[in-house]
Amino acid sequence: MKVTHTWLAEFVPGLLEHRVGGDADALGDVMSALGLCCEEVVRVGEGLDGIIVAEVLGLSPHPDADRIQLVQVATESGAEPLQICCGAFNMSVGDKVPLATLGTTMPDGMEIARRKMRGEWSNGMLCSSRELGIGEDHAGIFILDSSLVPGTPITDALGIVADAVFDLDLTPNRPDGLSVIGVARDIAGKLSLPFELPAIELAEAGEPAGSLATVAIGDPEFCGRFTARVLSGITIGTSPTWMQQRLTQCGMRPINSVVDVSNYVMLEYGQPNHTYDLGKVAGRHLGVRRARHGEQIVTLDGQTRPLDERDGVIVDGTDEAIGIAGVMGGQSTEISETTDSVLLELAWWDPSSISFTSKRLGLRSEASSRYEKGVDPEVGSRAALRVAELLVAQGATLHPGAVVAEGNLPAPSIVTVRTARVNALLGSSLSTEDIRGYLGSIGFECAPTDDSDITTVSIPSWRPDSTAEIDVVEEVARLHGYELLGKTVPKSSKGGGLSQRQSDIRTLRRFLADAGASEAMPMSFLAPGDLEACGVRADGVVVANPLVAEESVLRTSLLPGLVKTLGYNAAHRLTSISLFEVGHCFAQGPDGGLPLEWEEVAVVLGGRDARDAVELAHRVLALLSIEGATVRNRSVGGLHPGRSAVICVGDIEVGVVGEIDPSVTERYGVSERVGYLSMVLGGDEAWHGEAGVLSIPRSGDVFRPISRMPSSDIDLALVTDDSVGADEMAATLRHAGGDLVTSVELFDVYRGRGVTEGRRSLAFRLRVQAADRTLTDVELGSLRESLIGAAASAHGAELRS
Repeated sequence: MKVTHTWLAEFVPGLLEHRVGGDADALGDVMSALGLCCEEVVRVGEGLDGIIVAEVLGLSPHPDADRIQLVQVATESGAEPLQICCGAFNMSVGDKVPLATLGTTMPDGMEIARRKMRGEWSNGMLCSSRELGIGEDHAGIFILDSSLVPGTPITDALGIVADAVFDLDLTPNRPDGLSVIGVARDIAGKLSLPFELPAIELAEAGEPAGSLATVAIGDPEFCGRFTARVLSGITIGTSPTWMQQRLTQCGMRPINSVVDVSNYVMLEYGQPNHTYDLGKVAGRHLGVRRARHGEQIVTLDGQTRPLDERDGVIVDGTDEAIGIAGVMGGQSTEISETTDSVLLELAWWDPSSISFTSKRLGLRSEASSRYEKGVDPEVGSRAALRVAELLVAQGATLHPGAVVAEGNLPAPSIVTVRTARVNALLGSSLSTEDIRGYLGSIGFECAPTDDSDITTVSIPSWRPDSTAEIDVVEEVARLHGYELLGKTVPKSSKGGGLSQRQSDIRTLRRFLADAGASEAMPMSFLAPGDLEACGVRADGVVVANPLVAEESVLRTSLLPGLVKTLGYNAAHRLTSISLFEVGHCFAQGPDGGLPLEWEEVAVVLGGRDARDAVELAHRVLALLSIEGATVRNRSVGGLHPGRSAVICVGDIEVGVVGEIDPSVTERYGVSERVGYLSMVLGGDEAWHGEAGVLSIPRSGDVFRPISRMPSSDIDLALVTDDSVGADEMAATLRHAGGDLVTSVELFDVYRGRGVTEGRRSLAFRLRVQAADRTLTDVELGSLRESLIGAAASAHGAELRS
């Protein structure tokens, strides 16, 4: 988007006199600070001193050059003609042309001097519009108005004033920036200057527009509003020089007096519009609908365009497409030299539909680039009056009234803005009044609420990009100035940390590795029958599409995979190894519902027995700071019937421990004893539906003073039923001894002569120590009797004789 300095000043009174606004370079920096990104400031209308109007008196060929002609020009009445050597041939005798006189420095820096060209002297240079810096045409000499007087400075003849052109690189979210008025509004708000839209007062005459043309909308979602005005008495010619200059400076090619006005207003208001030759519009009717399959149209560029059912078209009274809505008009109703009446159309189109059509056809126009970003739905009527104002100034007549059809326009946006939130996002300390002042300067209407910290903001129709509080905060930041916000480092949450569960599992892995176990990662899939062969729960989930048919069941326990791994190693003559795995297990859901899933840790100890597994279990529980855990004898599937137990914390079962059943190990080629430990960590279902071990409350670290008093050991061999676990007996002894018992260690288990069948002897060594005294023999004897009594009472135990 390009805008000129003087054009902006028409809407911002006092801009050219302002300390910053009057300096083109400084104003460009202001635009960039506002987010309008001024990439270049080009000065025009400067360096034209010495260029005057000259009249062509004669034309003759150069005697020695076919591509050069000799032009005789008069610089003023009665003056001696000058000979100019010129390579352009678009002049005729009597034409008025711009002449750069000797000693002139052109806008591009070239100095004009008397030169000889193939033996003929050239006393100046005739100029094209590009050489004057007022256009892009370089194919021929710029032909001036025939009424101009030779010798008149070109700046006076063309009304050229020194100006600056700002080349803006706009982001897609700023549709208002695609208009001179939109840019001017932002500048006025930033510089605290007034913003004014000049009044438009027009006399209307002739028949009402409603009797000369009709409009209709067939798709109200596609077209929110369709406005038409009628003008007659049109004379097609060239637009005023000042208008041509502005169009050229903003990158548009002047065409004729009607099309130039249409383009000029589009640049000024950001509202594309289209002018139809009213005499060529069948039925003098304009309608809006979606295109039909196979429909075609010849557009203004002479190309035949196939239409899609999602494209929008403008049709005439015969329902024939005469324009691609929002993209390009049709050739059949094009303005021509015979046009005397114009039907002016302005509309609001659905942005996504225009974007689709433009991209599908590969046809991007100035109109489509604006419509697809969102045009102000309320600016159409004023833009129509502005077009009429400029055409009436050229002799046209505006007919009374506008012809309007209504569709579905987007609802206005209302946003609640919190002052505290603005300051939190920007790192600023703005007051509510500051915020309202900034927003009000660019047309955002602010209404106070009962809470002085909250403002209700009505988003203006020309800002469809602002729909939420964060968008309004951005407007405040732009107008306050990003450079004034300072540099602050926002506080952020500490990222990359482990959750407590992740930390516990990582600690557990390290501990088991330090204990001499290697981590194994067997597949979660097993062959049918594997679960039953290992004696574990057999309600595994059957996979509907297994990678291989031999592995179609999801495991319900980690035991099968670890035993298989031991067997693989045994086949390679590797025995007495320890392995562990942390992995997920699965089972069929209740009543055919979703499958259950939980996480376990399991350890196999090759060449070792149940006591090693129990010891490891206690070390794991101590690692996790879980107190009160006991190992209770019980038959467990897959484990040796007499060497298996469950691990309980209170009444919650969290795992199993023991030795793997020899029938299981032999099936997989393992001939040695294998200790086994498994604990449920958590998931949909823990062991028997209880919580996993990581969900058990932790005891925390308890520090006790070290006693300086001597300690004593009490050895007890207690005979009890096989069903009584050693851990249960140890817990009873520890409780009975109270604070005096510092440790309880099982050092022997005996079955045989002297012990009844079904019973066993558990030998414990208890270390006892008081914190404040040396225990006497009497106290030790009394404590020993208390311990024996507690074991007898709780478990029916007898002291082995």
